[in-house]
Amino acid sequence: MIMTISALDFFKRDVTLPNQLDGLPHKLSDVTGLQIGSFKTNDGVSLNYWKAGSGEPLVFVPGWSSNGAEYINLIHLLKDKFTVYVLDQRNHGLSDKVKFGNRISRFAMDLHEFFNAENIEKAHLCGWSMGCSVIWGYVDLLGTSRVEKFVFIDEAPSIYCHSNWTEEERINAGAFTTSAEMMIDMYYGRGTCNMLQVNTDLFNFYNTIDALAFENSMALCDQVCPHDKDALEQVLFDHILNDWRDVLINKIDKPTLVVSGEHSNWVESQRWIAQTVPNSEDLIYGKHEHGDHFLHLKMPQKFAGELTEFLNRMS
Repeated sequence: MIMTISALDFFKRDVTLPNQLDGLPHKLSDVTGLQIGSFKTNDGVSLNYWKAGSGEPLVFVPGWSSNGAEYINLIHLLKDKFTVYVLDQRNHGLSDKVKFGNRISRFAMDLHEFFNAENIEKAHLCGWSMGCSVIWGYVDLLGTSRVEKFVFIDEAPSIYCHSNWTEEERINAGAFTTSAEMMIDMYYGRGTCNMLQVNTDLFNFYNTIDALAFENSMALCDQVCPHDKDALEQVLFDHILNDWRDVLINKIDKPTLVVSGEHSNWVESQRWIAQTVPNSEDLIYGKHEHGDHFLHLKMPQKFAGELTEFLNRMS
């Protein structure tokens, strides 16, 4: 059974964001019609999602550790053109924290059950980082019949690098670690590693320098659904070890936009996706445009405009 409630009633308060920016919400209440929905999966997990707007369904699947609060600017900008959904995946955001089902395949089934719960016949699907992997897992299991268009934001087809790959294979896959365990320990500050084990400067860009919109969305996240680091760790091992190139080569058959930036460690793999998937194109943000892993959250107005243009374009 599905339940929805207004965001203000759900949180029992309004939230003021630190920066007042033209065209973007300064308070949670500025996002008119924002609702928080929930449903139960077939393994008994309560998942929440953010919803606003009207029109064609546009479903965002956030990356690892991300949630609907971080998408508040994009929800606000897009709700007059689409029915916008942001799914808080299990162990993320407002959803249940559980010690089972922490695999990309289960997350993909959760996405399928979300479609069923909301009676979404067809939608645009936009994934970011691990959210792309969840979508690729969904396509692998269930196909593309319920998808209008795909948007993939800066996710390596394979994070893990096999020792017998050529350098060309590594670059096309976007691989940047030879040890899932060392990468997880680095993420959690439990040890050090060298560039042969984990080669990324991703977290150098996890900041709000000259990115006031991102500062606002992160402030909302901190206030209403702070990260649960213990819960978030459990899916990482499975996420790191998947290789999705076969899905990209064989199973993505709808118009696709691939978005990345010049600061991304795996921008060449994003170009490879756009060259490999039929009827696809890439959009590469420059370094001066916050062209890093968080580009859509740092430049929400630019991204919303370009996303809308792509989704509204006749295929």
